[in-house]
Amino acid sequence: MKDMEHSKPWDSNQITREYFDSLLVEMRHIDAVIPSTKLELYGETFDTPIMMAALSHLDNVRENGMVEMAKGAHAANAVNWAGMGDEAEIAAITATGARTINIIKPYADNDYIFRRIEHAERCGVLALGMDVDHSFGGNGKYDVVLGEKMTPKSLTELKEFIKSTKLPFIIKGVLSEQDAYKALEAGAKGIVVSHHHGIMNYAVPPLYILPRIAKVINRQIPIFVDCGIMSGMDVFKALALGADAVSAGRVIMEPLKKNGSDGVKELILKMTEELAGVMARTCSKDINHIDPSVIWHRNGW
Repeated sequence: MKDMEHSKPWDSNQITREYFDSLLVEMRHIDAVIPSTKLELYGETFDTPIMMAALSHLDNVRENGMVEMAKGAHAANAVNWAGMGDEAEIAAITATGARTINIIKPYADNDYIFRRIEHAERCGVLALGMDVDHSFGGNGKYDVVLGEKMTPKSLTELKEFIKSTKLPFIIKGVLSEQDAYKALEAGAKGIVVSHHHGIMNYAVPPLYILPRIAKVINRQIPIFVDCGIMSGMDVFKALALGADAVSAGRVIMEPLKKNGSDGVKELILKMTEELAGVMARTCSKDINHIDPSVIWHRNGW
């Protein structure tokens, strides 16, 4: 009765967690080797496919939280991401040495978007992009984030943003085959399969639709996944179903709060070790050779 009282069948984060836990993994031991967790991305090499999420405004978690997160990612040789923040913060984040992907909001003012793209380039980011799923509020009107008005972007507008930079441009918030096709048409160099931590109720779990999106993308560009990544096992399941790398967000909050950059680094290393443990027990020699057939489904999914 207690579980039923706390159940929220509309909660996309709960649905996503339940789907993660519905996926089972078979073991394969014969001919197994010590696995490599290295990630090759945009011409650079990282020690793990576990990246930071495109978070923002973490000062309520830890003083200079975004910079501390970046330091932890850099120390773990992991990709860092940064979301909404002013230009000074983006400069401070990249000054840590962390290879950072800057996600820009779909501001109503396109000129401001172009200025943010130029600033990110000057800061030396690894890549940049846009979270297109932040266009609307739950009331069907344009979203307003911290006083800033957002608007949906057309395929033509996305093409203009992408053409304005020589850096890889990533479209975040892809949760359909339709948007995956459009991302390719726009010239995106990566997508993030995500429902933005439950921005819409009853959203499809990213891993549920991931195989279909991966079939559309067909290895032409990297596929990233976020929402609900809590362990190395979660990472493995995402990689097995078609992701190239994943973003960890809320799972880092407590380590960041308690131990700053050291806490972030230690969590990334721990999750990477968990991932390697599953890879070793499934004959997965590296992150590009994880057989999706090791995944089994239960509970009627």
